[in-house]
Amino acid sequence: MENKKNIKPAKLKIKKGDLVKVIAGDSKGAQGKVLEVIIEKSRVIVEGANLVSKHTKPNAAKPNGGIVKQEAAIHISNLMLVDPKSGKPTRVGRRLNDAGKLVRVAKISGEEIK
Repeated sequence: MENKKNIKPAKLKIKKGDLVKVIAGDSKGAQGKVLEVIIEKSRVIVEGANLVSKHTKPNAAKPNGGIVKQEAAIHISNLMLVDPKSGKPTRVGRRLNDAGKLVRVAKISGEEIK
């Protein structure tokens, strides 16, 4: 059996705060901002996409408890970054900028992703 500590997580092309579009699954077509990236599992939580019903017990904040809709994680392969110029889903590349720093670029327009 292999030791899991030696396995390096994949380099993800999507970061927190990016605008992404869901290209597969129940939320296909939904667009939203990335709220959280779970690197170990290659999953992302997207605002307004992949909503699930969660049953909550009564507590101080919600005295009645009940059923709450919240976002669940989506696998990174089911997402595409939205091009800042055209607004269409695009693949992501990496290139050195003028300052010599490695930056992400949209494959469609060639524009740098901030």
